[in-house]
Amino acid sequence: MSSSSVMETLSSELASIAERTSGTVVGVHAGGRMPTSGIEWRKGIVVTADHAIRREAEIKVIGADGKTVSATLAGRDSSTDLAVLKIVESGNAVADLGESTGLKLGQMVLALGRSRRGNLVASAGIIGGLSGDWRSPRGGLLAQHIRLDLSLYPGFSGGPLVNGQGKIVGVNTRGLAPGRAVTIPILTANRVVDELLEKGHIARAYLGLAMQPVAIPKTMRAKLKLGTTSGLLVMHVESEGPADKGGVLLGDVLTEIRGTALEDWGAVQDLLASGKVGDSIAIRVIRGGETVQLSVNLGDRPRR
Repeated sequence: MSSSSVMETLSSELASIAERTSGTVVGVHAGGRMPTSGIEWRKGIVVTADHAIRREAEIKVIGADGKTVSATLAGRDSSTDLAVLKIVESGNAVADLGESTGLKLGQMVLALGRSRRGNLVASAGIIGGLSGDWRSPRGGLLAQHIRLDLSLYPGFSGGPLVNGQGKIVGVNTRGLAPGRAVTIPILTANRVVDELLEKGHIARAYLGLAMQPVAIPKTMRAKLKLGTTSGLLVMHVESEGPADKGGVLLGDVLTEIRGTALEDWGAVQDLLASGKVGDSIAIRVIRGGETVQLSVNLGDRPRR
């Protein structure tokens, strides 16, 4: 087959994929300078990018037919940059979801979105990076880290990533990693969508503390028989928060949670990610030159 034939076949296939998927891609107007994109995930349910939702009322959705309908916010989660909207008037098409676990490095993919006027727009590229679980800078845990080597233009966030079979394998966003495009995998998106529809938010365990790493002097380590060279100095205790109720004080140095030594904030995030709201956890702190054992019941992170 000649190179021109290969290019023509590839071009026709990409155009066909875009056309088949277009009915599920919507435009979302929610108060930002630039409208964003969304996906009709299920009948009457639209998934979009949380960072583009600047107002929680008077949200408008433009469908593939050009019709504008009102939407209500069902829930949002900044840590995974996902928001769920409900619309009364639904289009006929809903997302044809695939599995992002089948993606391979270098595979060609298509990002779709809607322009300000509701026209379908596209950007083609490849999968530029793949790895396992990834925690976003906002604290959300994604089942995969999918990096895109394509241009995700303004307004594309919240739109779908489509594979070579025409299946939607994730939700694209520029709101999770500064300066680059990331795709929220289907497995994560489905989990978040289900919980947002049920609760309106994602229940995430938290302590209500602000801390910074500090070195523990050698003499104190020897005296207290500590196996770690550093801990986390408590700089702020949220009033009536879980840690406050559990007896943590300003100036305490946390050294262990659930028997795991703490050397940086990332270790706390990992431990909290594996915990559930309401769990009672053992915390060890240094206070006044002595170790103190505390028990703290994890709370539900407040929505802001």
